[in-house]
Amino acid sequence: LLASQIAEFRPYRYYAADGREPENAEDCRPASLMELATLNDVDLVVAAMSGADALEPAIAALRAGIPVALANKELVVMAGEHLRAAAKHGNTEILPVDSEPSAIWQCIRGEQEEPKRLIITASGGAFRDKSWDALRTVTPEEALEHPTWQMGRKITIDSATLINKALEVIEAHWLFDIPYEQIDVVMHKQSIVHSMVEFQDGSVKAQLGPPDLRYPIQCALTHPERVENGTLPRFNPIETGSLTFEELDSTLYPCFDLALEVAHRGGTWRAALVGADEAAVELFLDGTIGFTDIGPVIEQGLAAHEPIMEPSLRQITEAAAETAARVRAGISVLKG
Repeated sequence: LLASQIAEFRPYRYYAADGREPENAEDCRPASLMELATLNDVDLVVAAMSGADALEPAIAALRAGIPVALANKELVVMAGEHLRAAAKHGNTEILPVDSEPSAIWQCIRGEQEEPKRLIITASGGAFRDKSWDALRTVTPEEALEHPTWQMGRKITIDSATLINKALEVIEAHWLFDIPYEQIDVVMHKQSIVHSMVEFQDGSVKAQLGPPDLRYPIQCALTHPERVENGTLPRFNPIETGSLTFEELDSTLYPCFDLALEVAHRGGTWRAALVGADEAAVELFLDGTIGFTDIGPVIEQGLAAHEPIMEPSLRQITEAAAETAARVRAGISVLKG
Protein backbone atom coordinates (compact mmCIF):
# COMPACT_ATOMS: atom_id res chain seq x y z
CA LEU A 1 0.00 0.00 0.00
CA LEU A 2 2.75 2.46 0.95
CA ALA A 3 4.63 1.74 -2.28
CA SER A 4 1.50 2.36 -4.37
CA GLN A 5 0.83 5.63 -2.53
CA ILE A 6 4.40 6.79 -3.13
CA ALA A 7 4.04 5.93 -6.82
CA GLU A 8 0.77 7.85 -7.13
CA PHE A 9 1.46 10.95 -5.03
CA ARG A 10 5.29 11.27 -5.23
CA PRO A 11 5.91 12.60 -1.69
CA TYR A 12 9.41 13.63 -0.65
CA ARG A 13 9.15 12.11 2.86
CA TYR A 14 7.39 9.02 4.21
CA TYR A 15 6.93 7.07 7.44
CA ALA A 16 6.91 3.26 7.62
CA ALA A 17 5.84 1.74 10.93
CA ASP A 18 7.84 -1.44 10.30
CA GLY A 19 10.94 0.51 9.27
CA ARG A 20 11.16 -1.19 5.87
CA GLU A 21 11.98 0.96 2.85
CA PRO A 22 9.63 0.61 -0.14
CA GLU A 23 11.35 -0.38 -3.38
CA ASN A 24 10.28 2.81 -5.15
CA ALA A 25 11.45 5.24 -2.45
CA GLU A 26 14.62 6.45 -4.23
CA ASP A 27 13.49 10.10 -4.25
CA CYS A 28 11.55 9.87 -1.00
CA ARG A 29 13.36 9.90 2.34
CA PRO A 30 12.09 8.24 5.54
CA ALA A 31 11.01 10.42 8.45
CA SER A 32 9.65 9.99 11.95
CA LEU A 33 6.04 10.82 12.76
CA MET A 34 7.21 13.89 14.67
CA GLU A 35 9.17 15.12 11.64
CA LEU A 36 6.28 14.58 9.24
CA ALA A 37 3.78 16.30 11.53
CA THR A 38 5.85 19.47 11.83
CA LEU A 39 7.26 19.99 8.32
CA ASN A 40 7.08 23.65 7.30
CA ASP A 41 4.94 23.01 4.22
CA VAL A 42 2.33 20.83 5.95
CA ASP A 43 -1.18 22.32 5.69
CA LEU A 44 -3.04 19.72 7.74
CA VAL A 45 -2.19 16.69 9.85
CA VAL A 46 -4.72 13.85 9.89
CA ALA A 47 -4.41 11.79 13.09
CA ALA A 48 -6.02 8.53 12.03
CA MET A 49 -3.72 5.96 13.65
CA SER A 50 -5.23 3.77 16.34
CA GLY A 51 -3.68 3.75 19.79
CA ALA A 52 -1.52 6.39 21.42
CA ASP A 53 1.28 6.58 18.82
CA ALA A 54 -0.28 9.65 17.19
CA LEU A 55 -0.59 11.63 20.44
CA GLU A 56 2.80 13.32 20.57
CA PRO A 57 2.94 14.07 16.80
CA ALA A 58 -0.57 15.57 16.97
CA ILE A 59 0.39 17.80 19.88
CA ALA A 60 3.63 18.82 18.15
CA ALA A 61 1.69 19.78 15.02
CA LEU A 62 -0.80 21.87 17.00
CA ARG A 63 1.98 23.64 18.89
CA ALA A 64 3.59 24.42 15.52
CA GLY A 65 0.37 26.05 14.32
CA ILE A 66 -0.72 23.20 12.05
CA PRO A 67 -4.40 22.18 12.29
CA VAL A 68 -5.07 18.55 13.15
CA ALA A 69 -7.99 16.55 11.76
CA LEU A 70 -8.65 14.08 14.55
CA ALA A 71 -10.06 10.68 13.63
CA ASN A 72 -8.82 8.96 16.80
CA LYS A 73 -11.19 10.00 19.60
CA GLU A 74 -9.13 8.06 22.13
CA LEU A 75 -6.45 10.76 21.92
CA VAL A 76 -8.92 13.38 23.16
CA VAL A 77 -10.28 11.04 25.80
CA MET A 78 -6.79 10.37 27.15
CA ALA A 79 -5.25 13.82 26.80
CA GLY A 80 -7.93 16.39 26.02
CA GLU A 81 -6.37 19.08 28.19
CA HIS A 82 -2.97 18.64 26.50
CA LEU A 83 -4.47 18.83 23.00
CA ARG A 84 -6.48 21.94 23.83
CA ALA A 85 -3.46 23.64 25.35
CA ALA A 86 -1.37 22.80 22.28
CA ALA A 87 -4.02 24.20 19.92
CA LYS A 88 -4.19 27.39 21.97
CA HIS A 89 -0.40 27.70 21.96
CA GLY A 90 -0.25 27.29 18.17
CA ASN A 91 -3.35 29.42 17.55
CA THR A 92 -4.83 26.65 15.42
CA GLU A 93 -7.74 24.21 15.33
CA ILE A 94 -8.60 20.62 16.14
CA LEU A 95 -10.97 19.45 13.39
CA PRO A 96 -13.12 16.47 14.43
CA VAL A 97 -13.43 13.71 11.85
CA ASP A 98 -15.80 11.38 13.70
CA SER A 99 -19.42 11.83 12.62
CA GLU A 100 -21.00 13.06 15.86
CA PRO A 101 -18.38 15.61 16.98
CA SER A 102 -18.09 16.78 13.37
CA ALA A 103 -21.84 17.42 13.40
CA ILE A 104 -21.54 19.48 16.58
CA TRP A 105 -18.61 21.42 15.14
CA GLN A 106 -20.57 22.17 11.95
CA CYS A 107 -23.57 23.36 13.99
CA ILE A 108 -21.59 25.78 16.16
CA ARG A 109 -19.33 27.23 13.45
CA GLY A 110 -20.13 30.91 13.02
CA GLU A 111 -22.22 31.15 16.19
CA GLN A 112 -21.41 34.03 18.54
CA GLU A 113 -22.89 32.45 21.68
CA GLU A 114 -21.88 29.31 23.53
CA PRO A 115 -24.22 26.30 23.17
CA LYS A 116 -26.56 25.57 26.04
CA ARG A 117 -26.75 21.82 25.37
CA LEU A 118 -25.27 19.20 23.06
CA ILE A 119 -27.43 16.25 21.98
CA ILE A 120 -25.44 13.32 20.61
CA THR A 121 -27.31 10.55 18.81
CA ALA A 122 -26.64 6.83 19.20
CA SER A 123 -27.75 4.04 16.89
CA GLY A 124 -27.61 1.46 19.68
CA GLY A 125 -25.25 -0.82 17.80
CA ALA A 126 -25.75 -4.37 16.63
CA PHE A 127 -27.75 -5.52 19.67
CA ARG A 128 -30.06 -2.58 20.26
CA ASP A 129 -33.19 -4.78 20.13
CA LYS A 130 -31.87 -7.66 22.25
CA SER A 131 -32.46 -8.31 25.95
CA TRP A 132 -29.53 -8.48 28.37
CA ASP A 133 -29.98 -12.24 28.78
CA ALA A 134 -29.80 -12.72 25.01
CA LEU A 135 -26.49 -10.84 24.92
CA ARG A 136 -24.76 -13.49 27.01
CA THR A 137 -24.41 -15.83 24.04
CA VAL A 138 -23.80 -13.47 21.11
CA THR A 139 -20.71 -14.08 18.99
CA PRO A 140 -18.05 -11.65 17.74
CA GLU A 141 -19.37 -12.18 14.21
CA GLU A 142 -22.84 -11.06 15.29
CA ALA A 143 -21.42 -8.05 17.14
CA LEU A 144 -19.57 -6.90 14.02
CA GLU A 145 -22.82 -6.60 12.03
CA HIS A 146 -23.62 -2.94 12.64
CA PRO A 147 -27.11 -2.00 11.37
CA THR A 148 -26.24 1.37 9.82
CA TRP A 149 -22.49 2.13 9.81
CA GLN A 150 -19.50 0.48 8.13
CA MET A 151 -16.61 0.79 10.60
CA GLY A 152 -13.52 -0.97 11.93
CA ARG A 153 -13.71 -3.99 14.23
CA LYS A 154 -12.96 -2.30 17.55
CA ILE A 155 -15.23 0.70 17.06
CA THR A 156 -18.06 -1.61 15.96
CA ILE A 157 -17.78 -3.54 19.23
CA ASP A 158 -17.52 -0.26 21.15
CA SER A 159 -20.74 0.78 19.41
CA ALA A 160 -22.46 -2.40 20.53
CA THR A 161 -21.45 -1.83 24.18
CA LEU A 162 -22.14 1.92 23.79
CA ILE A 163 -18.76 2.72 25.32
CA ASN A 164 -18.07 4.44 22.00
CA LYS A 165 -20.88 6.89 22.74
CA ALA A 166 -19.45 7.58 26.20
CA LEU A 167 -16.07 8.28 24.57
CA GLU A 168 -17.82 10.73 22.23
CA VAL A 169 -19.36 12.52 25.22
CA ILE A 170 -15.88 12.82 26.76
CA GLU A 171 -14.49 13.98 23.39
CA ALA A 172 -17.21 16.63 23.04
CA HIS A 173 -16.55 17.83 26.60
CA TRP A 174 -12.91 18.55 25.76
CA LEU A 175 -13.27 19.72 22.15
CA PHE A 176 -16.08 22.19 22.79
CA ASP A 177 -15.46 23.04 26.47
CA ILE A 178 -18.98 21.97 27.49
CA PRO A 179 -19.70 20.57 30.99
CA TYR A 180 -20.68 16.90 31.06
CA GLU A 181 -24.08 17.73 32.54
CA GLN A 182 -24.91 19.76 29.39
CA ILE A 183 -24.32 16.81 27.04
CA ASP A 184 -27.18 14.37 26.42
CA VAL A 185 -27.34 11.14 24.44
CA VAL A 186 -30.52 9.93 22.70
CA MET A 187 -31.19 6.77 20.73
CA HIS A 188 -31.73 7.38 17.01
CA LYS A 189 -31.85 4.13 15.07
CA GLN A 190 -31.81 5.66 11.59
CA SER A 191 -28.37 7.33 12.08
CA ILE A 192 -29.46 10.29 9.95
CA VAL A 193 -29.30 13.05 12.59
CA HIS A 194 -25.69 12.92 13.74
CA SER A 195 -25.91 15.49 16.55
CA MET A 196 -27.92 18.50 17.66
CA VAL A 197 -26.97 21.74 19.41
CA GLU A 198 -29.38 23.75 21.55
CA PHE A 199 -28.69 27.46 22.07
CA GLN A 200 -29.64 29.89 24.83
CA ASP A 201 -32.78 31.05 23.01
CA GLY A 202 -34.13 27.50 22.79
CA SER A 203 -33.47 27.05 19.08
CA VAL A 204 -31.83 23.80 17.98
CA LYS A 205 -29.54 23.15 15.02
CA ALA A 206 -29.03 19.61 13.74
CA GLN A 207 -26.66 18.14 11.18
CA LEU A 208 -28.24 15.46 8.97
CA GLY A 209 -26.95 13.19 6.26
CA PRO A 210 -26.53 9.57 5.19
CA PRO A 211 -24.55 7.39 7.63
CA ASP A 212 -21.34 7.63 5.63
CA LEU A 213 -18.04 8.59 7.26
CA ARG A 214 -16.78 10.07 4.00
CA TYR A 215 -18.87 13.18 4.74
CA PRO A 216 -17.15 14.23 7.99
CA ILE A 217 -13.77 13.19 6.57
CA GLN A 218 -14.28 15.46 3.56
CA CYS A 219 -15.55 18.28 5.79
CA ALA A 220 -12.32 18.21 7.81
CA LEU A 221 -10.01 17.83 4.80
CA THR A 222 -11.53 20.74 2.85
CA HIS A 223 -12.25 23.10 5.78
CA PRO A 224 -13.09 25.98 5.60
CA GLU A 225 -14.50 25.33 2.12
CA ARG A 226 -17.45 23.16 1.08
CA VAL A 227 -16.42 21.09 -1.94
CA GLU A 228 -18.70 19.36 -4.45
CA ASN A 229 -18.23 15.59 -4.46
CA GLY A 230 -20.37 13.68 -6.93
CA THR A 231 -19.30 10.28 -5.59
CA LEU A 232 -21.18 10.59 -2.29
CA PRO A 233 -24.87 9.67 -1.85
CA ARG A 234 -27.21 12.62 -1.43
CA PHE A 235 -29.68 12.95 1.41
CA ASN A 236 -33.27 12.42 0.28
CA PRO A 237 -35.79 13.18 3.06
CA ILE A 238 -38.64 11.47 1.19
CA GLU A 239 -36.73 8.21 0.85
CA THR A 240 -35.47 8.49 4.42
CA GLY A 241 -38.96 8.56 5.89
CA SER A 242 -39.59 8.92 9.62
CA LEU A 243 -36.89 9.82 12.10
CA THR A 244 -37.32 8.52 15.65
CA PHE A 245 -35.68 9.38 18.96
CA GLU A 246 -35.82 7.40 22.20
CA GLU A 247 -34.45 7.72 25.70
CA LEU A 248 -31.25 5.79 26.33
CA ASP A 249 -31.82 2.79 28.62
CA SER A 250 -28.43 2.59 30.30
CA THR A 251 -29.33 -0.69 32.04
CA LEU A 252 -28.79 -2.37 28.66
CA TYR A 253 -25.45 -0.60 28.23
CA PRO A 254 -23.56 -0.72 31.56
CA CYS A 255 -20.28 0.24 29.86
CA PHE A 256 -21.77 3.66 29.03
CA ASP A 257 -22.31 4.69 32.65
CA LEU A 258 -19.03 3.07 33.72
CA ALA A 259 -17.02 5.08 31.19
CA LEU A 260 -18.60 8.41 32.14
CA GLU A 261 -18.14 7.72 35.85
CA VAL A 262 -14.45 7.00 35.25
CA ALA A 263 -14.10 10.16 33.13
CA HIS A 264 -15.30 12.32 36.02
CA ARG A 265 -12.39 11.07 38.14
CA GLY A 266 -9.89 12.96 35.98
CA GLY A 267 -6.14 12.46 35.68
CA THR A 268 -4.93 9.21 34.15
CA TRP A 269 -8.25 7.47 34.78
CA ARG A 270 -9.38 8.25 31.23
CA ALA A 271 -6.22 6.78 29.74
CA ALA A 272 -6.65 3.68 31.90
CA LEU A 273 -10.21 3.38 30.59
CA VAL A 274 -8.98 3.48 26.99
CA GLY A 275 -6.39 0.79 27.70
CA ALA A 276 -8.82 -1.47 29.56
CA ASP A 277 -11.43 -1.19 26.81
CA GLU A 278 -8.90 -1.91 24.07
CA ALA A 279 -7.78 -5.10 25.80
CA ALA A 280 -11.32 -6.23 26.70
CA VAL A 281 -12.50 -5.82 23.10
CA GLU A 282 -9.51 -7.84 21.85
CA LEU A 283 -10.36 -10.61 24.32
CA PHE A 284 -13.97 -10.69 23.13
CA LEU A 285 -13.01 -10.72 19.46
CA ASP A 286 -10.64 -13.66 19.93
CA GLY A 287 -13.29 -15.60 21.85
CA THR A 288 -11.62 -15.48 25.26
CA ILE A 289 -14.52 -13.68 26.99
CA GLY A 290 -18.21 -13.21 26.27
CA PHE A 291 -19.89 -9.98 25.21
CA THR A 292 -21.42 -9.35 28.64
CA ASP A 293 -17.98 -9.90 30.22
CA ILE A 294 -16.54 -6.78 28.55
CA GLY A 295 -17.79 -4.37 31.23
CA PRO A 296 -16.69 -6.48 34.24
CA VAL A 297 -13.28 -7.06 32.62
CA ILE A 298 -12.85 -3.30 32.15
CA GLU A 299 -13.80 -2.72 35.79
CA GLN A 300 -11.35 -5.38 36.89
CA GLY A 301 -8.55 -3.74 34.93
CA LEU A 302 -9.35 -0.31 36.40
CA ALA A 303 -9.52 -1.56 39.99
CA ALA A 304 -5.75 -1.66 40.40
CA HIS A 305 -5.05 1.64 38.64
CA GLU A 306 -3.03 4.16 40.64
CA PRO A 307 -3.99 7.53 39.14
CA ILE A 308 -1.81 10.54 38.51
CA MET A 309 -3.96 13.65 38.60
CA GLU A 310 -1.75 16.04 36.58
CA PRO A 311 0.02 13.63 34.24
CA SER A 312 2.60 14.22 31.55
CA LEU A 313 2.08 12.79 28.07
CA ARG A 314 4.41 9.92 28.92
CA GLN A 315 2.44 9.11 32.06
CA ILE A 316 -0.81 9.17 30.07
CA THR A 317 0.41 6.71 27.45
CA GLU A 318 1.96 4.52 30.14
CA ALA A 319 -1.34 4.41 32.05
CA ALA A 320 -3.16 3.16 28.95
CA ALA A 321 -0.51 0.57 28.12
CA GLU A 322 -0.15 -0.70 31.69
CA THR A 323 -3.90 -1.08 32.17
CA ALA A 324 -4.27 -2.95 28.87
CA ALA A 325 -1.44 -5.28 29.88
CA ARG A 326 -3.01 -5.82 33.30
CA VAL A 327 -6.35 -6.79 31.72
CA ARG A 328 -4.68 -9.31 29.40
CA ALA A 329 -2.57 -10.74 32.21
CA GLY A 330 -5.56 -11.04 34.53
CA ILE A 331 -7.54 -13.03 31.98
CA SER A 332 -4.51 -15.25 31.31
CA VAL A 333 -4.30 -16.03 35.03
CA LEU A 334 -8.01 -16.88 35.16
CA LYS A 335 -7.67 -19.17 32.15
CA GLY A 336 -4.59 -20.85 33.61
